[in-house]
Amino acid sequence: MIKCNIGLARKFIKDDAYFKARKKVDAAFEQLKTKSGPGSEWLGWRDILAGPNDAELEQVSALGSEIRKNADVFIVCGIGGSYLGAKAVIDALSSHFGSKGPEIIYAGHHIGGKYLEELLQYLKTPKDDGSSKNIYLNVISKSGSTLETALAFRMLRELLEDLYDEDASEHIICTTGKEGGVLNKVIKEKGYRKFVVPENVGGRFSVLTPVGLLPISVAGIDIRTLFYGAVSAYNKYDEDAEELLEYAALRNAIHESGKTIDVFATFEPELSSMGGWIQQLLGESEGKEGKGIFPAVATFSTDLHSLGQFIQQGKRSLMETFIIVDKPFSKLAVNELKEDDDKLNYLAGKSFHEINTKAREGTIEAHSEGDVPIVKVQMTALNAESIGQLIYFFELMTGIFVYSLGINPFNQPGVEDYKKAMYRLLGK
Repeated sequence: MIKCNIGLARKFIKDDAYFKARKKVDAAFEQLKTKSGPGSEWLGWRDILAGPNDAELEQVSALGSEIRKNADVFIVCGIGGSYLGAKAVIDALSSHFGSKGPEIIYAGHHIGGKYLEELLQYLKTPKDDGSSKNIYLNVISKSGSTLETALAFRMLRELLEDLYDEDASEHIICTTGKEGGVLNKVIKEKGYRKFVVPENVGGRFSVLTPVGLLPISVAGIDIRTLFYGAVSAYNKYDEDAEELLEYAALRNAIHESGKTIDVFATFEPELSSMGGWIQQLLGESEGKEGKGIFPAVATFSTDLHSLGQFIQQGKRSLMETFIIVDKPFSKLAVNELKEDDDKLNYLAGKSFHEINTKAREGTIEAHSEGDVPIVKVQMTALNAESIGQLIYFFELMTGIFVYSLGINPFNQPGVEDYKKAMYRLLGK
C-alpha cells in the first residue's frame, strides 16, 4: 500500500496552522464520503471501485488482447484525461525498448499540423516487408466535439475508411458518453465499436474506466490487477486514511502560508508521465477562484541539471512531493575497469538502483536544508497493483484537498474560456 511521510515538511508549519488545516481536511473528507459537497454528482470514480464491474473489465480486456494480437499500430486519440492516465500507466509498466505488441501512438492531444501530417504519412508507409500496417484507432471524447481530438479523428478515420472500406468499423473504437454528442451520431452512422464513459466520472478521474483501461490493456498490462489495486486502496482509505489526510492538511497549511508551487519529483524515469497525469488531476481541480498550488513536474536526476539550482536557492515559493519506488526493478550493477581511467571503480559492484537511491536521499537532504518542505509518497514496487493504488491515492487526496480550500474539485470553468475565444476567432 502507498505510504506517505510529511515529516520533513511538517517542521515548516506551526502547530496551530496545521491543526486548523486538519479540521478543514477532516470536514472535506466527510463531504466526499457523504456526497454533500459541490460537484458530488461527479464522484463516480469512487462508485466504480465500491462496486466493480467485472463484466466490463473482461470485455475491455478481451478487446485489448484482440487488438494487441492483430495490430501493428494502435492510436490513442484524445486530450487531457482522455490520454494522460493511460500514457502514465503504459509508460510506467512497459519496456523502454522493443516492447512486444503494437506501437502505441498518441494523437488529438494538440493541433500541430506537422505532427499529424507526418503521422498520416507514417501510417500509409508500408512495413519493411512491403505489407501495409494493421492500424487500430481508439478515439476518446465524452462530448465528441473537443476540437483537438475531433480534428485528428476526422483525418484519421478518413484514412482508415480508405484503407479498410466496410471493415473500418472493426478498426475504430469510440469511447464516449452514453448518448448525445457529435461522436454518438458518427457511431450510429458508421457502426463503430463503442465503450461508455460513465456520466458521473470527469475526464481527469477516468483512467480506471474504459477511457484508460482499453489502451492499457492493448499495451499488455493486466487491467484487472491495476483496477483491483485501486479497489484495495479505496477500501483501505475508507477505513483509515490518516497518512493521506495528513498530506492534504499539510498542503492546505502550506497553501495558506503563501507557497504557490508543488514540484512532483521522481528519480524513476518510468514515472515521468505519471507526473503529467498528476499535474492535470490537481491543476484542473484546485486552480480556481484565485486559489491552488501550481503542480510542476520534475524527473531527477535529469532535471537537477536544469531546475535544481532554482529549487535549492531560488525564491522560497515551493514545496516538493517525491514519488518513490521502494523495491528495485533492475539488477544492473556497475562494472569494474582494470585501468579505472574514469575513477569510478569505487562504485564497482553497486547496483544502479542503490546509486539512484543515494542520489535521491542526497537531493532530499539538500533541498530540505535549503528550506523546501518535502513530502515522500512511497510505492512498494513498480507493478500494476501499486500503480492502481497510487492512482486512487492521488484522486482521493485531490478531492479532499480541494474541498478543504472551499471550492468545487470537479468542474473546470476556466477551460471553457479559451475555447470560447478560440471558436470566436475561428468563425464558429
